[in-house]
Amino acid sequence: MFNKALSLPADSLILDLEDSVTPQNKDSARVEVCEWLCGADFGGREKLVRMNPIDSAWGRSDLEAIIACKPDGIVVPKVLDSKSVNAVSEVIKSKETEAGLEEGGISLLLIGTEEAGAVFNLPTMVSHPRVDGLTWGAEDLSVSLGARAKRDEHGNYLEVFSFVRSMCLLAAVAARVQPIDAVYTDIKNLKGLQAECKTAADMGYTGKLTIHPDQIEIVNEAFTPSKQEIDEAAELLAAFEEHESSGKMAFTFKGAMVDAPHLKRAKQVLAIAAKISGQTN
Repeated sequence: MFNKALSLPADSLILDLEDSVTPQNKDSARVEVCEWLCGADFGGREKLVRMNPIDSAWGRSDLEAIIACKPDGIVVPKVLDSKSVNAVSEVIKSKETEAGLEEGGISLLLIGTEEAGAVFNLPTMVSHPRVDGLTWGAEDLSVSLGARAKRDEHGNYLEVFSFVRSMCLLAAVAARVQPIDAVYTDIKNLKGLQAECKTAADMGYTGKLTIHPDQIEIVNEAFTPSKQEIDEAAELLAAFEEHESSGKMAFTFKGAMVDAPHLKRAKQVLAIAAKISGQTN
């Protein structure tokens, strides 16, 4: 799986030490993950590791071993509040100097909704300067809630899960970190994934976690501005420049009224396109 992952068109690869590893294999998995971090060529993909919860029997040992291998970031599960984030950051900070890393250089991607009470702490969690992204998880949350189902008969999230999904997005955007949508577990239902990706991208999510290689291209396409979007954004930007020269910031563009928010959105689309182009070239 590790070998195959190195050839996949993903932005980041997450090596998991948590839920996919049995308790008796935690120590050996940590050793193997560290070997991959130190020796493998990730080809420009971000190197992330999902640690065990910091208050578990393995959390601190995970961090101490991983930091020595200089990952790009840590995926932190079961985050309950800002204390959990601070505890992880303090361990990283104590090891960054030993590893020859710049202090604060290792970022955190939080999974911040796996416990019901954690949802109300999202704004303070993501305010930590080391946090670079926030995602959510419906699977563990459903256990915390005692929910009988996560989706309705049409495949849409039940109301409470939609609420948490929105809370994750709002908290992330407010803190100016990346909002990353949760995994889609029905790996054979690619049409369902495609629809969910479109909704997430339309909402404002910037990416989505994947759990199967077949999902990656669909996710990449959904969160990458299309040529039509890029061309229209460039055209709109040019129109704003033309109208601004005559003192106008509100005008009709292709039959619709546009003003400052539309300008900001056009600039966002072009910035995303430029970043993606830079990664590709």
